[in-house]
Amino acid sequence: MIPLKDTIPSERYPIATIFLIMANVSVFFYELSLGRQLSELVKFAGVVPARFFDPRLHLSQGLLVRYFPIFTSLFLHGGWVHLLGNMLYLWIFADNIEDRLGHLKFLIFYLLCGLGAGLAHIFANPTSSVPSIGASGAIAGILGAYFILYPKSRIITLVPIFFFFQIIELPAFIFLAVWFIMQFFSGVLTLGAGTAQTGGIAWWAHIGGFLSGIFFILLLKGKKHRRRS
Repeated sequence: MIPLKDTIPSERYPIATIFLIMANVSVFFYELSLGRQLSELVKFAGVVPARFFDPRLHLSQGLLVRYFPIFTSLFLHGGWVHLLGNMLYLWIFADNIEDRLGHLKFLIFYLLCGLGAGLAHIFANPTSSVPSIGASGAIAGILGAYFILYPKSRIITLVPIFFFFQIIELPAFIFLAVWFIMQFFSGVLTLGAGTAQTGGIAWWAHIGGFLSGIFFILLLKGKKHRRRS
């Protein structure tokens, strides 16, 4: 399922959402400029779960150095499809969450969801040495928040049916519930597989991000704005 738009217009201009999209796109173009050095950046700034359980690194690195890849990894992407898919979800779902929280609180919420996603990925795959990158864990948190705040919204969705595509309108709670169930069962299948990723997707980051989004939106959510006449 590919979301195309939702039916709830935002009341504020989504400054923080646009900033995040611009930041992700800018970093991606920087990645393209690195050539062969890109792999070194991914190893350095990506989340490598095994590092967090290496006692030698605990002695030589402070907490900030050890955990900052959880946040830097949110702005790295592995290709155009990875980037554009994440930015599509961010653009469709984030403006309403920013609308509810306000610009600054939304950015804090986004990073907290990224932290929750990163920790879920790390503890689900403690022996993995595969760097994980991408904004999808934090964006999953936005989906979790949307599930709580706007379950009756409608999502205009492109759905593949055999060899054809059909555009249908789904209630947000159905779209997001199906999305989460797919992530959960895919994540369960990776447990004990000896690697953090299957098909290049960090499923447990999505699961952890979604649940973090539910938790933090219940903690941080602001009052709904009255519509201006």
